Amino acid sequence: MIRSQAQAKYIRTSTYKSRRVLKQIQGQKYTDARLMLEFMPYKVCKIIIKLLESALNNIEQKSDKKIDKTEVKIVEAFANKGPVLKRFQPRAQGRAFPIRKPTCHINIKLEL
Repeated sequence: MIRSQAQAKYIRTSTYKSRRVLKQIQGQKYTDARLMLEFMPYKVCKIIIKLLESALNNIEQKSDKKIDKTEVKIVEAFANKGPVLKRFQPRAQGRAFPIRKPTCHINIKLEL
């Protein structure tokens, strides 16, 4: 049993939006998850596809022989909260409204 992981940090999306997609692929086979992500309409899907490929390449480097992608399973997929970028929007009469731009860290763990 070979395990590998990949991590993307400081992704400019909220953890809620990322978790919504990650819950769908958790526990799935690599090929099924990849197919699901390609047809989902969310921005974060492209980032997760890159991360999945990175984790798959990590597992191929650990293994001696060629890997069958249909046997690789996503064991864990989660998003943690990252730092919040704080900006201000100018408003009438010299006021300023805060704008919070959230970031997240996405982790994916695969198992062969």
